[in-house]
Amino acid sequence: MDLGIAGKKAIVCAASKGLGKGCAVALAREGVDVTIVARTAETLEATAVEIRNSTGVKVIAIAADITSAEGRAKALAACPHPDILINNAGGPPAGDFRQFTREDWIKAVDANMLTPIELIKATLDGMIERKFGRIVNITSSAVKAPIDILALSNGARSGLTGFVAGIARKGVAQNVTINNILPGMFETETLRKRSEAGAKMAGKTFAEVHADRKKVIPAARFGEPDEFGALCAFICSVHAGFMTGQNFLIDGGNYPGTF
Repeated sequence: MDLGIAGKKAIVCAASKGLGKGCAVALAREGVDVTIVARTAETLEATAVEIRNSTGVKVIAIAADITSAEGRAKALAACPHPDILINNAGGPPAGDFRQFTREDWIKAVDANMLTPIELIKATLDGMIERKFGRIVNITSSAVKAPIDILALSNGARSGLTGFVAGIARKGVAQNVTINNILPGMFETETLRKRSEAGAKMAGKTFAEVHADRKKVIPAARFGEPDEFGALCAFICSVHAGFMTGQNFLIDGGNYPGTF
């Protein structure tokens, strides 16, 4: 299927690896020029070279902290009129909510709620004026099925979800949509770090804990960043203009509910 977005321009946040990279690669394969943003310059540039060599699209790499005003300004200066915006940031740490300080909560809300809102604020009106726009926020399956040790993520990402629900209908008549993707467990560095932490707490090996986590997923495997990226690319396509304000859960069937 031709997604109809060749020649469009995208900003993809936290795109040097993991799910953000999966989205950047999928969009680039459809002919979208991508501005990729991440903090670590060396990893980011390696990803940029990989995408350029494999797809031939224009790739701009911006080494910056997207959760800072300066980082957002650098990204928007490199791509001032994006047709597609993929909001993504590393999730806050896990732990007992009793141990989190006010500063921990503010940092989580700033990264996982306020940063996407600021980027939406900076890009939405231009998309409406040009009569095309796709904004996708990478949140978490914990928005739908909260996880007790992810209190910071549960709160901050749910706040973003509520915000999106209130504004997602504002631009759809001008072919601008805003949607969220809720990933479950994907084979990423973040997942591996959580398995390592779980192994230390339980006195088990990494392999044991990682395998145990996989067993609870009906698909009997972790997701791959490429398949996450494929879903993102479709939501950004010309075929998805009738979908807005939605939360797309992609978790291998792990969530057991009807709705």
